[in-house]
Amino acid sequence: MQPALSRSYHLRFVGDWGQANFHRICSWLCEEFCKRAGPRSRVAIWSIRAGGIEAIDLVQEGEVDLCLVTPAMLMPAALTGQSIFQGRAAPNLRSLAVLPQNDRMVLALRPDLGIRSFEELRSRRPALRIATSRNDGTNFIGYISRLFMAAHGIDEATLAAWGGSYVEDTNPRDSLARMEAGEVDGVLQEAIMTPWWARIVESGLAVPLSAEPSALARLRADHGFPANPLPAGYWKNLGAPVEALDFSDFLVLVRDDMDEEVAHLLTWCLVETREAIERQYRHLPPQRSPLSYPIDPARMARPSIALHAGAQRYYREAGLLA
Repeated sequence: MQPALSRSYHLRFVGDWGQANFHRICSWLCEEFCKRAGPRSRVAIWSIRAGGIEAIDLVQEGEVDLCLVTPAMLMPAALTGQSIFQGRAAPNLRSLAVLPQNDRMVLALRPDLGIRSFEELRSRRPALRIATSRNDGTNFIGYISRLFMAAHGIDEATLAAWGGSYVEDTNPRDSLARMEAGEVDGVLQEAIMTPWWARIVESGLAVPLSAEPSALARLRADHGFPANPLPAGYWKNLGAPVEALDFSDFLVLVRDDMDEEVAHLLTWCLVETREAIERQYRHLPPQRSPLSYPIDPARMARPSIALHAGAQRYYREAGLLA
């Protein structure tokens, strides 16, 4: 039996910049929620301008009701104000679900540089222009990219000492467009499954470098970030696996004081109507999809931030939690 709420609710969701996956997910969820809530229920979807941290701020401050964020591995630090969240702790965050997405962060360079490893990069010390996201205190990609490079012994001061620099944008699409246009010597980004990455690698414009095991071990030990290798054949000209840093999974976050019946219904919609969002990605092979499918409800019930009480109740009723 489908749940229904007699009371009408006005909710505010935060998605992405407006043309990416979070907005699509928010649109799906707001339609399914409003079908089952009171007759005057409405949901607004807000866009972000910066790198994503503002979505968490807005939920913590009670200005909006729900947001989506990635990567899941970084978000527990928000609860206590650690890592990029220093000075902006969000102890009231709770999850409704984790939506699976298999992503990585990779550095790729122009092939004519002749550099095929981080060891060669450190030895050669070229004056590289590397396209990546801004490290401005708001952008999760920009923050993690600098940790990734520092773990390989190339912090920002070292890159500058070589005569190099970062060419910064907010959106990964813009970084990859710079690489495709030949404006930069390398790109350091996530969204690895997108056509932009496939074009620059398969056309020979960029060669991905395997992350070093010692660097990946350091990132796990110091920050809890796991590795996630790209298999051989992921791109048609990728003859060997590429070691990479994980950048996976979307979290659906709310405040702990959201009405329990609202959190319960939103979670029911996320799980029970997941076919509706899966259909929007099935034109893509699973390994090329920004949202992994089929979505496993048991995995949805195990996010990296504790579940809201209403979400817990749904998962228990569904037999997905003890």
